[in-house]
Amino acid sequence: MNQPAQLRFVMAGGGTGGHVLPLLAVASELRRRGHECLFIGTRRGIEARLAPARGFSIEWIDIGGLQRVGLRQTLRTLFQLPASVARCSGLLSQFRASALFSLGGYAAAPPLLAAILRRVPIAAMEPNAVPGLVTRRFARFTRRALVQFDETRRFFPAGRAELCGLPVREEFFEIPWHPPGPVFRVLITGGSRGSQTLNRAAREAFPLLAQAPVHLTVQTGEAEQEITARAFAAAGLSGTVSAFLDDMPAAYGHADFVISRAGAGAVSELAAAGRPSLLIPFPFAADDHQRHNAEALARNGAALVLTDNELSGARLAQTLLELRTRPGQLESMSQAARAHARPGGAARAADILVEVALAH
Repeated sequence: MNQPAQLRFVMAGGGTGGHVLPLLAVASELRRRGHECLFIGTRRGIEARLAPARGFSIEWIDIGGLQRVGLRQTLRTLFQLPASVARCSGLLSQFRASALFSLGGYAAAPPLLAAILRRVPIAAMEPNAVPGLVTRRFARFTRRALVQFDETRRFFPAGRAELCGLPVREEFFEIPWHPPGPVFRVLITGGSRGSQTLNRAAREAFPLLAQAPVHLTVQTGEAEQEITARAFAAAGLSGTVSAFLDDMPAAYGHADFVISRAGAGAVSELAAAGRPSLLIPFPFAADDHQRHNAEALARNGAALVLTDNELSGARLAQTLLELRTRPGQLESMSQAARAHARPGGAARAADILVEVALAH
């Protein structure tokens, strides 16, 4: 089969790693095939750092969110929208876009509106069990959609959505399962920005775990690294406290158990790595999608789930002390997590984008 001539794709979505990292994985696959990609995002989103670092061009728009942001931010976003759509329309024309790929989020709304106006075909990936506002509003304009959960198909026109794994780095799939040794190794991570709830519970748990054979790797985000590190040192625990973890596959590989939020990226990485987990969904996530993500893993026996209100230092410590004595349960959870994994997400997304572009 002949390789199609170079195509040009616009990558829309930003703000957090959950929106940006899958876009980067797909863009890297498209670039490997000889195609060109342009990112559109905001200067304050994580895309501002990650896209240029991976060698991709990025253009800026000024736009904010509309959900749970208050009246002032809502009015500001509505005021910004026309100019941002006009800028995106010009960028699509100048770039001669073959298709647009969206991962949703507020940063994707202006490029999506511009693509509709310019008749640029749209493909989307929805990593959450329940799509966010932007993805739902633009679902009927989407030529093809890639979803992680079977129940997500219903949000798109019949026949346009297919199951596909979220693009995850191949290193996660290569992590083997190992039964816990004499020291129970635990990773606590609140994502790139950290989680106040997880950090607080960890600090409360440190003294309760001081005499236990555990090794903790705690990723706090920048704001609470110092205070958490002081509490960790005072408890005399084994392990590390870091603001960020540059090598997440290595961190997962060293862990017997993971405590995490339940964003789509985290859930996909846990499944790919086959790691048992305790998930604490962020209660203010748009459309409560983290709860749906966590419940999808819990239904398969891959994860335990606690709400923000239920999590405390005592509950965290109790969970770890009980699980370290149950290697059979941990292995069963690992197998269930791995069964939830869907490799090949980036390659399949690239296939779909090429098909959509060539069919236009």
